[in-house]
Amino acid sequence: MHMIEFAKGVSAAALMLSLTACSPDPVLPAGTCANALTDDEQRAGWTLLFDGQSLAQWRTFGKDEVDDGWAIEGGCLTRVGWAGDLITRQQYSDFELKLEWRISDAGNSGIFIRGDESGDAIHETAMEMQVLDNAGHWDRHDPTHRAGAYYDMIAPAEDTSQPVGTWNAVHIIARGPYVEFWLNGQQTAAFEQGSEAWLALYQQSKFADRPAYGSLLKGHIGLQDHWDKVWYRNIRLLDTSAGE
Repeated sequence: MHMIEFAKGVSAAALMLSLTACSPDPVLPAGTCANALTDDEQRAGWTLLFDGQSLAQWRTFGKDEVDDGWAIEGGCLTRVGWAGDLITRQQYSDFELKLEWRISDAGNSGIFIRGDESGDAIHETAMEMQVLDNAGHWDRHDPTHRAGAYYDMIAPAEDTSQPVGTWNAVHIIARGPYVEFWLNGQQTAAFEQGSEAWLALYQQSKFADRPAYGSLLKGHIGLQDHWDKVWYRNIRLLDTSAGE
């Protein structure tokens, strides 16, 4: 092969790779996301935090309303553009949270619990369950940054995530200082806020210079805007705070 032909071939391949890498994220069609409680959940007292039609129970961190970078797509709560982190209007102490997420190619997001607005960002106080494309995002190289992790604190024992294009089921349990993270039916982290073991992890983490981090036993639930497209559906909560 002549050098000119080789160079043309390389250029064409590079262009194709570039176009593939920059391909737009999919747009999910109507009806993709069902948001409904089962009969058992209704009897047990679960409530929907998102019904597929309204964002009334949410607002952007530090604002009264939801920025338009968060939208409803195919019945899913979707990050479609710059919007900042999304938080619930209400705060919760003891609860169980269940939801499903789907991440875009090489995407990153997160689920926050027990955060407030005392700082410039919710991660100054809130704890995060990581949402990640474990195959394509560079954060996969840190085990405590993989999907299902208690972000920057506890790594999952194994990768329980489903790949891009499929849905992942989350279950978070918070009772007093004790918290469990579950992803696709397997526990990925368990910890007790303020315990000696937790403090040791905290002191070695990126949060060590945030004195209020992990200190709250009641706060907002949040969804992270980490610049990538992400979809959430069937977000439901059981308040177990016994009328607090």
